[in-house]
Amino acid sequence: MVHAQTLDVFHSLQPGDRVEVEHEVKVGFRRWSSRTVGTVVNIERKRHSLHYNRNFDDKVFSDTILLKRDDGELTTVTLDEFSKLQKLSSPEQPESRSGNSP
Repeated sequence: MVHAQTLDVFHSLQPGDRVEVEHEVKVGFRRWSSRTVGTVVNIERKRHSLHYNRNFDDKVFSDTILLKRDDGELTTVTLDEFSKLQKLSSPEQPESRSGNSP
């Protein structure tokens, strides 16, 4: 059920939305949990091929999010069935005050 919710959030994203992605990085038998927070620059469903000879009409897609982190770094996150994606509330922008206050 978590994957369906993640896809719903993914399809509702717009550039400028602030999100948090929790995912797991696996290398061999080791695993690390990772949390990435940033502002959405772009979302894309990319079609790609694998390094394995598959049927010509077998389509493989990846859901990717290009994020701008708080330090300015751009990073791409690819979602899988174990990723958890949630929108965060945008930080409130302080109201600009003019010199003519009552």
